Parts: sequence; C-alpha cells; structure tokens
Amino acid sequence: MVQKILVAQGGGPTAVINQSLVGVALEARKFASVERVYGAAFGVRGIVNEDFVDLSRETSRNLEAVANTPSSALGSTRDKPDLAYCQEILKVLKAHAIGHFFYIGGNDSSDTVRIVADEARKSGYALRCVHIPKTIDNDLVGNDHTPGFPSAARFVTQAFMGVNLDNAALKGVYCAVIMGRHAGFLTAASALARKFPDDGPHLIYLPERTFTIDGFLADVKATFEKHGRCIIAASEGIHDEQGAPIITKLASTVEKDAHGNVQLSGTGALADLLCEEIKTKLGIKRVRGDTFGYLQRSFAGCVSDVDQREAREVGEKAVQYALWGQTDGSVAIQRTGAYAVDYPLIPLENVAGKTRVMEDEFITKAGNDVTEAFHSYLRPLLGAGLPEVERLRMSRVAKILK
Repeated sequence: MVQKILVAQGGGPTAVINQSLVGVALEARKFASVERVYGAAFGVRGIVNEDFVDLSRETSRNLEAVANTPSSALGSTRDKPDLAYCQEILKVLKAHAIGHFFYIGGNDSSDTVRIVADEARKSGYALRCVHIPKTIDNDLVGNDHTPGFPSAARFVTQAFMGVNLDNAALKGVYCAVIMGRHAGFLTAASALARKFPDDGPHLIYLPERTFTIDGFLADVKATFEKHGRCIIAASEGIHDEQGAPIITKLASTVEKDAHGNVQLSGTGALADLLCEEIKTKLGIKRVRGDTFGYLQRSFAGCVSDVDQREAREVGEKAVQYALWGQTDGSVAIQRTGAYAVDYPLIPLENVAGKTRVMEDEFITKAGNDVTEAFHSYLRPLLGAGLPEVERLRMSRVAKILK
C-alpha cells in the first residue's frame, strides 16, 4: 500500500536534531511503499496549520548538508498540545492521508505522539506513530542518554576548560548558570573540564540536591581560601528544601514563560544574584557570572561525532519500526558493553510526560560535585578530539634582591 510520511521537530533545537530528520527522510526512500515524506514547518503548529514541505523533493546532497547543520531545519514550537489540539492534528493527518507520523522531541513531544496514537486507534484510522528522542537536558525516561545532550555537554566541558584557564591567570570567583530545570546532567558535564587536581569547576550544584545560600557561601569561602580562586557550575533549577527555585528567593520579581513556569536562567538574573551574594557576604571583589542559556543548544563547530551518529540512527530506526512493525512507540538509546548502544522501541506511556533525573551514584555525598561513575558515563559520549590543555612547569629562578 502506498503511504505518506510526516515528520516534525518540537521543543528546543539541538546541534544534531537535523541528523534525525534526515535519517527519517533518507531511510524512507528505501521503501517502495512510501509515496511522499512531508515535513511540518514549526512543529505541531505547522500540522494544524497544514504548513507542510515536501522533503521527497530535496536532493540527497542537500539533506546531508542540512544534517550537519545545527538547530531545527523545519522550525520548532513550544506548543504543548492537549486532547483537543491532538484531535486537530489527527484531523489534518487524515485529510492528507498520512500513514506514519514521526515527532522528534522530548517528553512533552512523546506525550503528543501518545495522545495522537490513542485518538487514531479510537477512530479506527490506520496510523503508525513513533517518537524520536531529542533533548539537551538528557531527561527522557528509558534512555541511557538522549540525542542532543552529548554535543551540548561537549560545549559545556570545553567552555569550562577555557574558563578554568582564564580564572587561573586572573584569579577570582566565576559562576556559570547552565540549563537544567529538573535534571543536572548538563551542568555535571562541566566536571570533565578538569585535568589537574586544582582545576575548576571546584563546585557543582544540581537540582537533584537541596541548595542553601548559607551552605553555598561556606563552600565558596573554603574553596577560595584553599585555591585563591573558585569556579562554580550551577543548574538553573537549583531549589530550596521546599522545592522553591532559588531565583525566587533572591529576586524581588521573577519572569514566567508561556507555560507559567518561572524563568530560571533566560534573563541571566540567577548568575547575577549568586555573584552579588558572594560579593556582599564574603567580601570578594573579583566575582563574575555568566548564563550559558541558548549557547549550548546549537553551537556550531562543537558537535560530538558520537551524538551525530546516534541522532541519525534513531531517525533511521524509527522508519524501520514504523514500516516493518505493528506497534507505536518511542525509539530509545540503551547502552551495551564498554560502549555500544542498541535502539529498542519502547511503549510511549513509558516516556510520555515523565522526567528522568541524575542517578544518586553520579552525585557525591556532599552534593556539590559528581562522582567518577559520572565521568565514566559521560566520557564516551563527548566524542573524539577534545582539546588538550597543559601547564608550564614553572621552574622558579632564585631571587637575588629578596
């Protein structure tokens, strides 16, 4: 039976999401039963607006070039469809005789796929729905890791390599706030920047642990006294014992996003507020703060080759599962052996709307650093060719005048 395929991209862009898109488009060309491969412009919003592009008309060469280009080539959306919205999606899919629906995205996107699949089943419409994983937060349940995370983690690692060198040359306190509302994987990646025992980041704060201002200041004070400097990596989602975001404790007013969530790091306020606490309460003069924000998502030229390969393969596997299989689902990445991966299709309800956080084995008992187990977990994901940093041996010359 001749069939049409529709693929869309949702949520925040990544450096490798186009690999998954191209994986779908090129793998589908191998099946004689596929008549057309459509792409929805700007995610599910493009579906309800019937804003489609025909990916079947793209040359293989151009698709390969797009695959190596960061961000979402089709455009994306932050829309979080409810039942009524998903019913509109299904209405459009039926009108265009779409037989297979692929949505590349995170846990909200997987929930959209689940609802559309359920509605199609209830209405008796033959539709195969497959979710393709993507998120820099690395917070999808059922996955060892998620496409987009390794490249973003590589950026964080390399950025902190540079920050550490800068801070060692002109000592002071440096604090960077990194994306991660509930899961601290991306912030934890800063730990792999360290090579020598006194390298930063010296302190790492994750949303998986309670954060207190007094404890934070005590840590900074002790580190500064020991090294004469201090580098801090903090997740935007750090919170107090009641689960309230720290930014709400420090700021007089806070912004909210389109979904009503507190804007944690988009304005740079949290880094500034933490730096102000250090300046005023510890009396340290040279204190600087940054917010990585969007930088780590689609940074060109800082992409993990492992991430590229796996992002392509989850797109390819999605097509294979849809065309050969009889069930809907979410393609997962699961680690096997020293470092290899498999791509099982897992039930949508296992992923949809759920959030994975860092496992306890990855976080030190003190709660302000990561363990060697996390280093072992992340190292193979960062890919080949990480920069090497070295130091002068600093062989001092004997003083004559003093």
